[in-house]
Amino acid sequence: MGTKVSALPVRLKKPMAKAGQPSVYDRSCPARVVIDHLADKWAVLIIGRLADGTMRFAELRRAVDGISQKMLTVTLRDLERDGLVSRKLYASVPPKVEYSLTPLGASLTHQAEELCRWAEANMEQILRARDNFDKRAGRDVKRRSVARG
Repeated sequence: MGTKVSALPVRLKKPMAKAGQPSVYDRSCPARVVIDHLADKWAVLIIGRLADGTMRFAELRRAVDGISQKMLTVTLRDLERDGLVSRKLYASVPPKVEYSLTPLGASLTHQAEELCRWAEANMEQILRARDNFDKRAGRDVKRRSVARG
């Protein structure tokens, strides 16, 4: 179990893009695609594992419990395309492939680790909130069906 973290609500201002530069808050901003890739749970977990060093495909699959071969392949390809992961293929039989973070990918490790720590630290609160929400939503459904009946 992680340490409980509580913070006062903070209202963040949306950063304004400089004139002529796209903002992630605009639908046409290309950075949204990058955010889409990074917001994926598998990407965060893969970056976290590769932060410890170079890994082969099978090693990485074992290190990220629950990821399918297909999802690992797709996510690694997306991260490689974005310049965050490098793939090195050795000419051997069987073929040997290693994955590691690029300097750009390594610059994300702190944020990925912080996100994972935050999730672990707040897991109980989130699960309680979900349970409370589901209970309220269940009651609302019952009330609506009784009112209609």
